[in-house]
Amino acid sequence: MHRLILASLLALCSPLFAESKPNIILIYTDDHGHADLGIHGVMKDIKTPNLDALARSGVVATHGYSTAPQCVPSRGGLMTGKFQGRFDLDNNGSALDGFNKETTIATRLQSAGYVTAQFGKWHLGPQNEITRHGFKHVYSQHGGQKFAANISIEGKDRPMSDLAPEAYHLDGCSKAAASIIERYKDQPFFLYVAYRGPHTPLDAPQSYMDRFPGQMPERRRAALAMLSAIDDGVGLITSTLNKHGLTKKTLIFFIGDNGAPLKIHKVDSPLNGDAGGWDGSLNTPLNGEKGMLAEGGMSTPFLIAWPGVIPGGQVYEHPVSALDFAATAVKVAGVSVPDVAAKAAATLDGVNLLPHLTGENKAPPHEALYWRWMAQSAVREGNWKLLRGGEREYLYDLSTDREEKHNLAAQHPEIATRLRAKLKTWADGLNPPGMALGPMAATWNDYFDHYLEGKTIAPRAEAPAANASETKGWEARNGKLTAKDGLFILTPDKADKPTFITKSKLKLAGPVTARITLKTASTGEAAIAWRIDGDKDFLPANRVAFPIQGSDTWQTHTLQIPATGRVIHVRVHLPAGGAEFREIELKGGKR
Repeated sequence: MHRLILASLLALCSPLFAESKPNIILIYTDDHGHADLGIHGVMKDIKTPNLDALARSGVVATHGYSTAPQCVPSRGGLMTGKFQGRFDLDNNGSALDGFNKETTIATRLQSAGYVTAQFGKWHLGPQNEITRHGFKHVYSQHGGQKFAANISIEGKDRPMSDLAPEAYHLDGCSKAAASIIERYKDQPFFLYVAYRGPHTPLDAPQSYMDRFPGQMPERRRAALAMLSAIDDGVGLITSTLNKHGLTKKTLIFFIGDNGAPLKIHKVDSPLNGDAGGWDGSLNTPLNGEKGMLAEGGMSTPFLIAWPGVIPGGQVYEHPVSALDFAATAVKVAGVSVPDVAAKAAATLDGVNLLPHLTGENKAPPHEALYWRWMAQSAVREGNWKLLRGGEREYLYDLSTDREEKHNLAAQHPEIATRLRAKLKTWADGLNPPGMALGPMAATWNDYFDHYLEGKTIAPRAEAPAANASETKGWEARNGKLTAKDGLFILTPDKADKPTFITKSKLKLAGPVTARITLKTASTGEAAIAWRIDGDKDFLPANRVAFPIQGSDTWQTHTLQIPATGRVIHVRVHLPAGGAEFREIELKGGKR
């Protein structure tokens, strides 16, 4: 009887408990430059009315920072609330072993009774394993290829498996997120909406492109179109909240993962030609770009809104970090986790921003912010920022020089020395320790020369068309293969169509070992297919699939072709988008 009464009381109380917990939505954009938010008033061609309305309902953090100038580490830090260098996730090429051992914000919120859902780009391991990291629902569409999902675009359950695109990927994420709001409107939920935009390949449908007529670089038009699709999605999400009276019950963060990749010269290469390159977004007026700890690489669009709790119409100028999202979320959800203020072995590195945004706490949230990425490291204390790249060192007063044009290290050696010591102490606590993890690569030396030293960096010449001898017998289908600086560059005819490279007239005794080192912006399934002597066509059984990850770093795949006869013809199939090959080696067995 007592158990029955207790169960009844709990049943009556559970809606009250649910109502006391606010919904939490995290919207994350990809390679989105600081300039490209209408509320910033920097660019006149940008159209983001829904994001501007969200900003007016809450806070524009003008000094909001990511944790890295690259996709994977910034997402690792965001999801854990810990600086990713603490678990050896320094760059896109880092192993995910450390991240896989961490507790994500989704797991913490799920344990507190939240329904959790992920949409769009993950980039932290296999998509079909996202549920391991605390997400009940997954709809990981981030391009035109199939993706993993355990819900449909209507928010209905399905077995976790590959799903063909049901809509343009940015629209699909928005519609699926709105469906989950509809489904769980009476329960607390946490949605992580990670749009793959305006990251390349620039693939906006013509209907979005048509919103931006007139003369402009085509890459700029495409970026504006993708951002307009994202803005429509934000409008759908916020209108769905409003429809169910959830606006004042929902905390929303909107953050970019890093600055826009300008590639120094902002070359307006064909949209279906260069799957990398400039993404059309801009960091104006900030200096630098993706791949740099300069402001242009790290300071991103950053909005926070919770109408009725956080006063609207604020422009917040104290530095804040993407790490603050997790610290704020666990606090409002009532999850007890030590943060950086514990001054001990803190579980979270961020700060609960709520008292700072409500006016309860007038002090800056952070005494200092720190970063390390490959050969670069930086610290910001108040308005002073020390930036290191290899052996180079720069000191900037951001109160008067947000554009980082005037290096004051020589004028203020005492400040540079003090900040360097703080940075070293912090970096020595990372895994692995150190202010740099190796020498500066040639690419980043060029970037530092151009942006921070004012040197002229000549544009790289476009690769001429290659004949079969230049590409060692490899040819492209549904695209073009060129040779340049020892690399093979695959350019698809259409950015949204898969392509492949092929080589015939082989005489390789099976089994054959294939070793492929490539770099691509596309994530999805690749495959190697083969014909043996006597086969008139490629048989479905003669195919080995392997996953590839969109990344700025090289990835190597070693595959076995289990042929018993002589292999005479090979194809390497790729998802939509281009690729660069550093090595394609086929080695036959001994007969």
